[in-house]
Amino acid sequence: MASLVAAIVILCSLTHVRSDASDHRYKAGDDVPLYANKVGPFHNPSETYRYFDLPFCSPDHMQEKKEALGEVLNGDRLVVAPYKLEFLKDKESESVCKRKLTQEHVSQFRTAVSKDYYFQMYYDDLPIWGFLGKVDKEGKDDPSEYKYYLFKHLHFEILYNKDRVVEVSVKSDPDALVDLTEDKEVEVELTYSVKWKATEIPFEKRMEKYSQSSSLPHHLEIHWFSIINSCVTVLLLTGFLATILMRVLKNDFVKYAHDEEAADDQEETGWKYIHGDVFRYPKYKSFFAAALGSGTQLFALAIFIFMLALVGVFYPYNRGALFTALVVIYALTSGIAGYTATSFYCQLEGKNWMAMAGFLPFSAIYIELYYIFASVWGHRIYTIYSILFIVFIILLIVTAFITVALTYFQLASEDHEWWWRSFLCGGSTGLFIYGYCLYYYYARSDMSGFMQTSFFFGYMACICYGFFLMLGTVGFRAALFFVRHIYRSIKCE
Repeated sequence: MASLVAAIVILCSLTHVRSDASDHRYKAGDDVPLYANKVGPFHNPSETYRYFDLPFCSPDHMQEKKEALGEVLNGDRLVVAPYKLEFLKDKESESVCKRKLTQEHVSQFRTAVSKDYYFQMYYDDLPIWGFLGKVDKEGKDDPSEYKYYLFKHLHFEILYNKDRVVEVSVKSDPDALVDLTEDKEVEVELTYSVKWKATEIPFEKRMEKYSQSSSLPHHLEIHWFSIINSCVTVLLLTGFLATILMRVLKNDFVKYAHDEEAADDQEETGWKYIHGDVFRYPKYKSFFAAALGSGTQLFALAIFIFMLALVGVFYPYNRGALFTALVVIYALTSGIAGYTATSFYCQLEGKNWMAMAGFLPFSAIYIELYYIFASVWGHRIYTIYSILFIVFIILLIVTAFITVALTYFQLASEDHEWWWRSFLCGGSTGLFIYGYCLYYYYARSDMSGFMQTSFFFGYMACICYGFFLMLGTVGFRAALFFVRHIYRSIKCE
């Protein structure tokens, strides 16, 4: 554990070193790094391509940026862009290149424009987005009459505070267009302009622009509504279980104590009747122990990721930091999985289930799921990790409580095979999350195409399976604690 904590501290320091490395000070005329990253259809955020896969003006010698592990996993493909944006140097209309677009090039650009392709760049580690062109549909009902245009001029507006870059944006000139409607060769000159403006915004707050969208009052109001909704659910469930534990169990204890004083030949009933079977080992012990080990590892991984998020490691556009942390911590926590699985298997000496058990935990998080999905599978930025952590804690509490309640009902019906059922009840929330994936894909997003569809559902299947293991482990541990507690409280022959 000490080595794991040390590794996380090192990971935090490396991440912050990377962010500090971009804290450059410039003099007038200095080259400021501008990297072109990727292009892709706006509504399919996972479908991205290299910037120069499209026939842009490319340099003779492509200069690729050396990328970190997290950037590679994130799909970044940074190359030096053909635009020169020197510090404090305004430009009116600078030519990038003149070239003849062949019929094939025109077809490529037209296809990209028809799919709302966007480009992404980084200027001094600040992200820039823009669209490649536009489709003129006004007054045209027949798609064959649509007009397709490529933007040939970009205007960069850069804010600076003394010797530092604070903000950058790019706009396309709506009047500088190239007609791509017909398959014919086209002569085109790509140009750009640059305007520098002074600002009082401090350098330390330059990333706040990208987190404002998730901090607007109406967004926070919805977030707090989600928290209140989840808290009410937890309170109701806690009250329900408190009634069981304080009244029903108390009555059971009084009844069983009275039975012990009665005739010796009186038949035992209820959950006391199966006291000799309740700790009998489950079927498929190896698989059960392995599932618990993996679930414990994923639970530890989630806790450490939340710790890093709460201390500010994953600030907006610290490229690849989250993926790097996931890979490193997952590797370091593999020992937790091995130890948990082995130790539990040693304790064990080497059917149908209520799936609706996952509905209450899912109801506690479904509102927050939209914001997470919009960030992971869209273009929104998620920064309110404190609210996400609260929702995560509520999810764990509700999962544990509902599993304990269902385990009690199972034992009260004199069914001793609670081991697997408690694990499956806790993990069933993963099935509801995957069901939400179907709803989000068809009702809340504009994703389409085989690549994006397979990528979305394939990745979400892996993520939901991880939730199944993690929450199944939480449910089982809570049920095990409950079972040991109630059977420790009675006297059995």
